[in-house]
Amino acid sequence: MLHHIELWVPDLPRATREWGWLLGRLRYDPYQEWERGRSWRQGATYLVVEQSSAMTGGAHDRMRPGLNHLAFHAGSRADVDALAAEAPAHGWTPLFADRYPHAGGSEHYAAYLANTDGFEVELVAVT
Repeated sequence: MLHHIELWVPDLPRATREWGWLLGRLRYDPYQEWERGRSWRQGATYLVVEQSSAMTGGAHDRMRPGLNHLAFHAGSRADVDALAAEAPAHGWTPLFADRYPHAGGSEHYAAYLANTDGFEVELVAVT
């Protein structure tokens, strides 16, 4: 089982708004808060956003080696549709919009989004 994921971000207030909205909608609860970071938890797993003083670069690039995206169970197809519709108002941009909701294949119902810092999420419908 996954314990936690930590994402280093260049702008903590912005990341807190964007990730906080998404994780809240996915039923994650606020978990920890400190000067340079925040976290949200669901069960035993939590996700951290941190503006670390040890960060050496300024931007995440999902196309480079490393993290490409995080995929979340997002509920029903209607739930995924609602999240995809609301996301732009919260800093998330649709990816592969011309192939929504089957960008991952004809049997896969999901929304793909990227936030201001370039982190991609895949919101998968439970079928």
